[in-house]
Amino acid sequence: MDASSLLDVDQSMMQRCIDLAQSAAGRTAPNPLVGAVVVRDRHIVGEGFHPQAGQPHAEVFALRAAGDRAQGATVYVNLEPCNHYGRTPPCTEALINAQVARVVVGMVDPNPKVAGTGIARLQQAGIDVMVGVEEAACQTLNEAFVHRILHHRPFGILKYAMTLDGKIAATGGHSAWVTGSAARTHVHQLRSRCDAVIVGGHTVRQDNPRLTSHGQSDRNPLRVVLSRSMALPMEAHLWHTDQAATLVITETGQAPDRQDHLRRQGVEVVELAELTPAAVMHHLYDRDHLMVLWECGGVLAAKAIADGAIQKVWAFVAPKIIGGSQAPSPVGDLGLTQMTEAIALERMSWQLIGSDLLIEGYLHP
Repeated sequence: MDASSLLDVDQSMMQRCIDLAQSAAGRTAPNPLVGAVVVRDRHIVGEGFHPQAGQPHAEVFALRAAGDRAQGATVYVNLEPCNHYGRTPPCTEALINAQVARVVVGMVDPNPKVAGTGIARLQQAGIDVMVGVEEAACQTLNEAFVHRILHHRPFGILKYAMTLDGKIAATGGHSAWVTGSAARTHVHQLRSRCDAVIVGGHTVRQDNPRLTSHGQSDRNPLRVVLSRSMALPMEAHLWHTDQAATLVITETGQAPDRQDHLRRQGVEVVELAELTPAAVMHHLYDRDHLMVLWECGGVLAAKAIADGAIQKVWAFVAPKIIGGSQAPSPVGDLGLTQMTEAIALERMSWQLIGSDLLIEGYLHP
């Protein structure tokens, strides 16, 4: 096989690894999404993905499926195989013991416990290792994992839906629905891939949301409500925890009677010394979360951006005009007074979903 044909095969197999890895989206925290494929004589003889923390890694499932056919085969994996004992044994030793001939790695693992040592161990054992195939796609797949490793906090996504004139609700607060059903379904799918979804107390009072995946997945994120004063309604969809768990975060000593009322309904309540987006993200980091979706109003969104809790923006723009000088906008006051101070998004992409436009972009680190 010539070099060009081999590269085509390598890229195709790495894309298969990415597809396999996405099967566990939203379930692996704090671990990354990883898929693996075993190829011998240009045929897939085994494949697998990491289903959740504490379970075997993708390479182990793929090698089990391949059996004796793994000997002399090429193994593709989108993330560098681990080389340390954690909840599971190192994947490098499993690959070496299976006597594979070649390993193709999508990207180096940023985890200091790995960070190139897995590749080095395979090379020391005489295995041919290639690194960097479809690297950009592999980085995007695990952007939340990479961010968590490097910054010790979850990856934050700000999602909002607005009209063409920049309003997230009418002057009176009515917001159902800004976008069409296709866009809302897209959001429900995004929720199923996140570990938590955050709103403020105002959103609970105004919209009474459910914040579930609405049947798009059998998985729902942890629903998080931030309320400094605990001025929350006695009854709300979020207090029904039979379908999805709810966490209310407040400041120390606030409204103990209201806290007890929520706890009796099965809602978890946590007190922080200071209720800031940064403090909340550190708390969710300690809970092993990878990706957090902010679906809050403009005031809290501005605080989250200013606090470095947001890394990515999902903005849905509906082809509607509502007007209203007092109608709320997606992001509140950031203290910026000149257009030259505006925060410019990077690595932009956009797509049409139904009649609505989805704009995605990243905030500068």
